Amino acid sequence: MAVDLSHKLGTGISPKQFMEGMEKNKEEFQTNYDQFSWNHDEDREFFESLQFRDDIRVLILAADWCGDVVRNVPVVFHALETAGFDTEVLVMEQHLDVMDQFLTMGGRSVPIVIFADTGGYVLGQWGPRPAHVQKYMIEFKKDNSDREAPDYQEKMARVRQEMIQAYGEGKESSAVIISELRELISGF
Repeated sequence: MAVDLSHKLGTGISPKQFMEGMEKNKEEFQTNYDQFSWNHDEDREFFESLQFRDDIRVLILAADWCGDVVRNVPVVFHALETAGFDTEVLVMEQHLDVMDQFLTMGGRSVPIVIFADTGGYVLGQWGPRPAHVQKYMIEFKKDNSDREAPDYQEKMARVRQEMIQAYGEGKESSAVIISELRELISGF
């Protein structure tokens, strides 16, 4: 069944409003945004070539307290700005009805970047993390289904450290995110 988010188009805030309104992690988010640069000219050219596409709308489920949002969304914002896509941010806590349609392994994880057509029908999604980082959480959840286990929090802390290391320094993950978004959008 196709997911229809037409009732949500126009209910979010702009990327600029999201950045200006952040109460947590604002400086780090802004730094990540300001330090973005394209690793490959062909990626930049691909996103520039999308400027004629007026048939795509983007909704981004996000929250300012989330480290994955702080790392990933500045990159996503740059890609979408370059593409000229109509982009809105849905603050997760204000849009739980949408969040609960885009769970990650049964849980609420952000960011989720949702691509829809002008009628609000979902074409695809990306998030909450690049695949090479998300694989650590997938493994963790497979091996640790009992959230009440005495060592659950300790193991969760360990997997979070592994994920931070997988993000790597600087631009490695940016290039991966751009590549994953490019591949996804190429299918629309």
